Amino acid sequence: MKKFLFYFCMFATLAVFSSCGGKKKSKGLLTPTSSGRAYEVLVVIDQDIWERPAGRALYNVLDTDVPGLPQSERSFRIMYTDPAYYDITLKLIRNIIIADIRDIYTQPKMKFNKDVYASPQVILTIQAPDEKSFAEHVTEHRQEIIDFFTRAEMNRQITVLETKHNNFVYTEVKKMFGCEVWVPGELVSHKLGENFLWAGTNTATADQNFVIYSFPYRDKNTFTKEYFMAKRDSVMKVNIPGAREGMYMATDTLLTDVRPISVQDAYALEARGLWRIKGDFMGGPFVSHMRLDEKNQRIIVSEIFVYSPDKLKRNLVRQMEASLYTLRLPAKVEEKEASLEEKTSEEVATTNKKNDNGK
Repeated sequence: MKKFLFYFCMFATLAVFSSCGGKKKSKGLLTPTSSGRAYEVLVVIDQDIWERPAGRALYNVLDTDVPGLPQSERSFRIMYTDPAYYDITLKLIRNIIIADIRDIYTQPKMKFNKDVYASPQVILTIQAPDEKSFAEHVTEHRQEIIDFFTRAEMNRQITVLETKHNNFVYTEVKKMFGCEVWVPGELVSHKLGENFLWAGTNTATADQNFVIYSFPYRDKNTFTKEYFMAKRDSVMKVNIPGAREGMYMATDTLLTDVRPISVQDAYALEARGLWRIKGDFMGGPFVSHMRLDEKNQRIIVSEIFVYSPDKLKRNLVRQMEASLYTLRLPAKVEEKEASLEEKTSEEVATTNKKNDNGK
């Protein structure tokens, strides 16, 4: 019970001091700004159930390690409260899971809601008729739960990037590749190469980096782990050398995984793993997206990597990873620009019509 009260007091303090960002107007109403830090999740669940297998199943899902990091880091910072203490203050938390276990339900299911009590906010309600089916459902859908909250946080970062992105990188990427991308403004150092661009914070600790490069598309075998790693190593060897001759960035083949994902409704190959400087002790995590630019029959690779020795890297990686999802390939850029031109023409025509009618 003491542990529960400690967590409860911590939630209340966190909510009070972190919700001072003002209010957002939504549908004519003023919605409070959500509280809490990135990748924190509040679980609303009966205290007794939290300590039993059903609660432990949910805890184990949220406590899953983030893939592709050099050290163990949990996916989320987990907080919980009993429904009796779930008051207006706690309802401002940005990420909430509500465990709704009642015999009125015939089968378990999950419901997703957005900006219910605050903004930005996501709430996942897990309904189940009993604790056994709750535990089984949570375990079966573990990746869906993790991805839901991870993408919610990335979408928040993308919203920030929309108005606060690096204009130099945006301009150069559009000039070199015909693409658009938003990366944090803190990436003040840059290097241009042949079909290659690097931008980074260039700091000794918590160093964040973005890379984009292209090469001709050959065939479907391009989208394999072996082809990706060979191409990545050849590109990085030329463009990301180490401190001394013979040193360069290389991919740790044993600790790199690939999987197909969807980015802007199109196929992409995601690679997630570790990089190291050959001949040196430097290294860290990276995430790459390999996508087909059909218009120009080439591959566009966008990548983020982090160097932060002896420090936690989860938030650094995920903050940068959001930028990968903002990359628009040339066809999408042209589509957006055509839409803007059409909209502008319509606005001009409407203005002219009003002026003519006013004469």
